[in-house]
Amino acid sequence: MTTASAWSMALVGMRGTAVEVEAALGAGLPRTVLVGLPDAALYEARDRCKAAVAGAGLSWPDRLLTINLTPASLPKAGSHYDLAIVAAVLASARLVPAEPAARTVFMGELGLDGRVRAVRGILPALLAARSHGLTTAVVPSEQLGEAELVEGLTVWAVADLAELVEVLNGRPVCGRPVPAVAPTTPDEEQAPDLADVEGQQSARWALEVAAAGGHHLFMHGPPGTGKTMLAKRLPGLLPDLDDSQALEISAIHSLAGHDLHDRLIRRPPFADPHHTATVAAMVGGGARIPRPGAISLAHRGVLFLDEAPEFGTSVLEALRTPLESGVVSIARSGATVSYPARFQLVLAANPCPCGHYGVPDSHCTCAPMMVRRYSQRLSGPILDRVDIHVAMTSSGASRLRRTAGPAPESSSVVRARVLEARDRQRRRLANTPWRTNVEVPGAQLRKTPPPPAGLDLIDDCIARGRLSARGVDKVLRVAWTLADLAGRDKPCADDIASAMGLRQVETMGGAA
Repeated sequence: MTTASAWSMALVGMRGTAVEVEAALGAGLPRTVLVGLPDAALYEARDRCKAAVAGAGLSWPDRLLTINLTPASLPKAGSHYDLAIVAAVLASARLVPAEPAARTVFMGELGLDGRVRAVRGILPALLAARSHGLTTAVVPSEQLGEAELVEGLTVWAVADLAELVEVLNGRPVCGRPVPAVAPTTPDEEQAPDLADVEGQQSARWALEVAAAGGHHLFMHGPPGTGKTMLAKRLPGLLPDLDDSQALEISAIHSLAGHDLHDRLIRRPPFADPHHTATVAAMVGGGARIPRPGAISLAHRGVLFLDEAPEFGTSVLEALRTPLESGVVSIARSGATVSYPARFQLVLAANPCPCGHYGVPDSHCTCAPMMVRRYSQRLSGPILDRVDIHVAMTSSGASRLRRTAGPAPESSSVVRARVLEARDRQRRRLANTPWRTNVEVPGAQLRKTPPPPAGLDLIDDCIARGRLSARGVDKVLRVAWTLADLAGRDKPCADDIASAMGLRQVETMGGAA
C-alpha cells in the first residue's frame, strides 16, 4: 500500500481546523472511497476530481483508492477540499513528489476541465492554517491577492491542474494576469454626504451623538422626512477600522463569499437587509455549518432596518441577545458556531401603515386597531435596548425656498468632532477592554455617579415608570458621549438632561 497526504482547512464559523487529506492505494477492484464525515458537496469530489484529472491529461489510479479526511469526527463541508484531494492522490500514485504536498495547505474547487475555481473563506482559512504552523499555501489564481493579506505564508496561485503539478514539482508559476481596469472597492466609492440632508437639526445631532459613542438609534416619523438618508450617512461619520478590526471583518466577509478586491475592509460596513429577510438571513444559518448573517456582516459597522415594523417578529426578537452580548451563537446538529456581531443598530419606522397618523394636515386612512397593531410590532424589550430615540417631523417648507442661511454641515466636519470624541474615549478607557462608551458595562458606569441634579432627574423618571434599569445605563452612556463631544472630563447635569431628552421621546412603542 502506498500513501500520501496533503492539508486543507475545515471552517466551523470563524474557527479553522487543519484537515489532513490522506490517500492510500491498495489491492482491490478499482474504485474510490471517501471517508471522514463529508457533506454532499464534498462527497461528490470523488467524481469531480477524477474527471478533472482526466481533463488535465493525467491518469487517475486504477486501483482501490481510499481518501480519508482527518480528524474523522469533525463534520466537513464545501468543495474547497478538491485541490488537497488531487494533490494527495497524485502524490500517492508517485506522479508528483509526496513531500511538498505533505507540508502545504490547499484551497480550491476543481472544474471538470481541470480549472481551479475560487472558493469562499480563503482569508480565515489561511489565518487558521498559519496558527497551525503551516507555512505554504496553494490557492486559486484569482484569489492570490486575498491570500497574500495573511502575513507569514508562502502563497502559490494556480489556475489549473497543470500549474498545480508544476508547484508540486518545485517549478511554481509566478505572477498572475493583471486586469485592465482595477475594480472599484466599497472603500473607494463616494460615500453619501451629510450635507445632502437639509433641516432635521435634532436628528442630525442625534446621528452625531450615535456616531461618537457607538449608540443604537431609532428614528420615528412620517415618510419623506429623511430617516433613510440619515441612516445611510452614519458610516461616513465613523472612524476607520484598525488593523485587527479590518482583518476580523474582512475574514467574515470572505467567509460569506464576498470579493475583498485583494485588500482589507478599512471602512465600517453597512448592511440594510430587506424587511422580508428571514431569521437565518439575519443572524446566520445553513444546513450543517451556518454561515454569517446580516448582523455579522455589519460587525463594527451599521445594521439598518428600514420600515422596521415590517420585519417579522421572530427576526426582530432574534436581535435581543446580539445587541447585548455582541456575539451570535447558532446551534446545529453538526456544530455550534459563534460569529461576532457588535454593530450599531439603526431602526426607522413610520407612525402607521399609511404613514400619516398624527401628522398635522394629513389624513390617516388606517383604522385605530391597525395603528395599534403596527406600533406593537416593535416590542418594548427591543426599544429598551436602543439608546437614542428621535421623533422626526416634516420640514414645513420647500427646500427650493430655503436659500438663505448657512449650508448644512458636511460629513467631514461632523466626522472631525466624532473622531475627537472617540479619541477622548480611547484615552479614558485605555486600560480597560472597552473602546467606546456603548461597550462600558453598567457596573463600571455606576462607579462614577452623576451629579445630584442629574441623579434627581433619573430617579424621577424611574418613579414615573418611564425608565427601566437598563434604560438608566443607556442614559449614562449617552451622557458620557455628550460630555466627550463637549470636551468635558465627566458628565454634568445638563448632559444627563440632554441624554434623557434623546431617550424620552414618545415613540410608537410608548415611553422609552
